[in-house]
Formats: sequence, structure tokens, C-alpha cells
Amino acid sequence: MESEGDGVRRLPRTAPIDGYGLGGFRFAGMSHRGSLLCLPSGMRAWEPGTPPVFDAATLAPVFAEAADIDICLLGTGRDLVPISEALRWRFRDLRISADPMATGNALRTWNVLLAEGRRVAAALLAVE
Repeated sequence: MESEGDGVRRLPRTAPIDGYGLGGFRFAGMSHRGSLLCLPSGMRAWEPGTPPVFDAATLAPVFAEAADIDICLLGTGRDLVPISEALRWRFRDLRISADPMATGNALRTWNVLLAEGRRVAAALLAVE
């Protein structure tokens, strides 16, 4: 992943995720430590806060690319954590299906949908 002018590390394309754990992910022959946003414009480091929060502010990069996204997978860590009703409505207003699930399930689903050529994004919390 490369750093750009704003200091955020990015891979300027999407890629299947080969593995996860130990606080990061493996994809495109690289490893990344920390959480990850997978967007139509590419893969990027993501800081959802401490403790991690899924809200309109932390997901702003997803919403910025809403015109190119039909499904957004929300990898909520080791376990499924539901998202707030307000966030669910924000996704609905943008006509994006929001699907929270454990991170492992989310990245496996990402790989399948990406291989199918679907218009998918993912916000993935890293797990140890």
C-alpha cells in the first residue's frame, strides 16, 4: 500500500483478501496491520476509533463512493455487532445494502462478491 498526500495508505485497486488475524490482513502479496476499507477506488487503511465505531463519520469514505456501491459488508470483529438504526437508514437512503457480520465472514463474502464482479465495499475491523 502506498501513502498519498493525505497520509492514508492505499492500494489503488481492489483485491481478494488472502488472510486475516494478528491485527491485520493479507492481500495483493502484501500485509496490512490495522483495520481496512475496501472501496471501488481501492483498498485503504481505516481508523474507526477506539473503541471501534461504525457511524456516518467513520464510514464517510464509503458514502463518498455510494454511486458505485450496491452492498457494503461491515466486518465487526470476532463477533457480529448490529449497527445503529440511524446508520442503517443512512445506507438505505443511499440505496446500499448494509450487512454487518463477523470480520472473517465479511472478508470471505467480499472475496466471493468481488469475484462475481458485484458492486461491493467492505469496512473490516482487524482482529488479533
